[in-house]
Amino acid sequence: MIRILLADDQALVRGALAAVLQLEPDIDVVAEVGTGTAVLPAAQRTSPDIALLDVQMPGRDGLAAAADLRRSLPGCRTIICTTFSRPGYLARAMSAGAAGYVVKDSPPEQLVDAIRRVHAGLRFVDPALAAEALVGGASPLTGRETDVLRAAAEGGTVSDIAKELRLSPGTVRNHLSSAIGKTQARTRAEAARLAEGNGWL
Repeated sequence: MIRILLADDQALVRGALAAVLQLEPDIDVVAEVGTGTAVLPAAQRTSPDIALLDVQMPGRDGLAAAADLRRSLPGCRTIICTTFSRPGYLARAMSAGAAGYVVKDSPPEQLVDAIRRVHAGLRFVDPALAAEALVGGASPLTGRETDVLRAAAEGGTVSDIAKELRLSPGTVRNHLSSAIGKTQARTRAEAARLAEGNGWL
């Protein structure tokens, strides 16, 4: 049996996924949680083979939860199952240690196939998203530009961002200006919105 932990903050989606997966003769859903913070404790308690994680959840998001599992329970492989069909999220998921990435509007058979492949030690990425990622490339932002834009998205002033990231205000302005240029935005708020929409933050 392939033991599955399901994490999705929408109870209806979580229940529907569990019901679909329980129909398979070789899959057993051993835990269901609604927050990213609950993923690691539930996994430690139930020892799943695969954690099926949404991206946006209360507490820790699915990407942080995937990284937690990679560090603490390396035998549990992770599949991200999300509405976000963007190359930036795919890249971040793979960096966090996910072995699979499935978009929620995929047919159920594709999710089941992904689970079986990942359980067998392979990787699985939604084919359309994989093709888009090859064409679109990676984030144009540097690590520091990403940090600064993420802090700006939370509404901080240049002084607030400088203090938080231990940079000078001038350095923060330079990074913001560069990020605005790379995202072809007019303002830092728009740059943050565009970057977040592409999965770069």
